[in-house]
Amino acid sequence: MSTSTHDLRHLERALAEHDEPALTPEQYKQVFRRHAAGVAVVTLRDEGHPVGFTATSVISVSAAPPLLAFSLASGSSSWPALARAATVAVSFLAEGQEDVSTRFATSGVDRFAAGGWTALPSGEPVVDGAQAWVRGRIVQRTPVGDSYLVSLRALAHGVTDAHPLIYRDRVYHRLARPA
Repeated sequence: MSTSTHDLRHLERALAEHDEPALTPEQYKQVFRRHAAGVAVVTLRDEGHPVGFTATSVISVSAAPPLLAFSLASGSSSWPALARAATVAVSFLAEGQEDVSTRFATSGVDRFAAGGWTALPSGEPVVDGAQAWVRGRIVQRTPVGDSYLVSLRALAHGVTDAHPLIYRDRVYHRLARPA
């Protein structure tokens, strides 16, 4: 039995000890589809090749020390590379980058073939035109349910004046501008 399967079974047993009703997966998805989230692309280098995926789960954890986190399903095609990685870059997408978000969320394609990215001196790709990016060292990979919560210590960053790309209820949105 793999560690992630063991951890998932342990979590399921702990949750089963409580007799309160829980949301079904579909009910849970209904809630979070309505929660507006910024869109990011997480990228890294694995065995000399760029790897990346779209994430709407990026959160700020702490300013001192500077920590952020995101989650990734353990069954994701990017998980094996992320499990080996020491560092990643998180590019926070700008409005107008819906195509980038869609490309990095699509399985079975070369997500980097269309270009639109630049490698940092340390090797991690960042998305050109993103509103901001953070390079981080992975400090923890925590199995939670069928996913991993990946915590990063922020090492470097870049910012622009671009406005964020927002995702809600399976549709991309732009923030309203003051009149």
